[in-house]
Amino acid sequence: MGVRRGAVAVTPAFWRGKRVLLTGHTGFKGGWAAIWLSRMGAQVTGLALPPDQNPSLFGLARVAEAVDSRFVDLRDQDAVEQAMAGRAFDLVLHMAAQPIVRAAVEDPVEAFATNVMGTAHLLQALRAQTALKAILVVTTDKVYANAETGRAFVEDDALGGKDPYAGSKAACEMVAASFGRSYFDRMGVPLATARGGNVIGGGDFNRDRLCADLVRAAGAGEAVVLRHPGATRPWQHVLDCLAGYFTYLEALAGRRRPPLALNFGPKPGGPSVTVGELATLGVAALGGKPWRHEPDPASLEAQALSIDSGLAARTLGFQSRLDAPAAVALTMDWYRRQATGEDARSLCVEEIEDYEGRP
Repeated sequence: MGVRRGAVAVTPAFWRGKRVLLTGHTGFKGGWAAIWLSRMGAQVTGLALPPDQNPSLFGLARVAEAVDSRFVDLRDQDAVEQAMAGRAFDLVLHMAAQPIVRAAVEDPVEAFATNVMGTAHLLQALRAQTALKAILVVTTDKVYANAETGRAFVEDDALGGKDPYAGSKAACEMVAASFGRSYFDRMGVPLATARGGNVIGGGDFNRDRLCADLVRAAGAGEAVVLRHPGATRPWQHVLDCLAGYFTYLEALAGRRRPPLALNFGPKPGGPSVTVGELATLGVAALGGKPWRHEPDPASLEAQALSIDSGLAARTLGFQSRLDAPAAVALTMDWYRRQATGEDARSLCVEEIEDYEGRP
């Protein structure tokens, strides 16, 4: 399926028996993380709202069977503390968020409440944990102040955000940094942020996600509508992204002390891929109608976005293994097979095993 065989950077033995707090396990990326961590032998506790789409990867892949699943609104400080009371965690992977740009534009207060205060509530509750080895807060490639020059952002570029989603995630970076310096440094617990690219993969059914929109359009015999076909994004398969996060946590919890903010995106030096080019690959894989362009002059979304993940390669020895065509092919294969009746959980496990390079 386009995966380079061989040893992957993730160390399954490291995760065996680890007590992991995973927020956002009811979402697309969180569902994949829950399945993979559980498969490696981690004891996973999930905190999140119930899934807000139907179908959902959480339901289709029976993610609740892989974790101790707790439905909690991170905007509720008391509920967060109660959900964690009496439980000890070794590692934290915080992915719960309001992740949709247009939804944040429609309701900016909800986006800031979830992404900023939700993170603050979680970190405040984690101050009572005594066994923690590391915390990783996931933000986004959109945290940078983007003048749309086309230059790939590096970790010491200025943070910013001209839309509520980007602004809320840039603010989340500041929350994490301030909690780290004020509290967790004293505890000897590294607190870092991971800035992931635009993630694709099977099981994403969210609104305004390109691959999910392509699948829905093909199923309905319609053409998907693109607002910005010429926009560039750092596309990355969900397994590449998660492998980066897991590798980062392993390093943070070990004797190495990597930087406390890292980009995770396509392999450094790879070509930029536009929204239209990715949609064309998806249409070809699904046999759907060609996409059509309907401009949205009111959109605040950036046209050019690229991140440089070279620092992760240099400090962790990690880089993505799938280029955009291979990532699209793997993604569409998942959707095709699931739509014809194959079990979603089995498809996830099969792709994880293939990614790990097993026979």
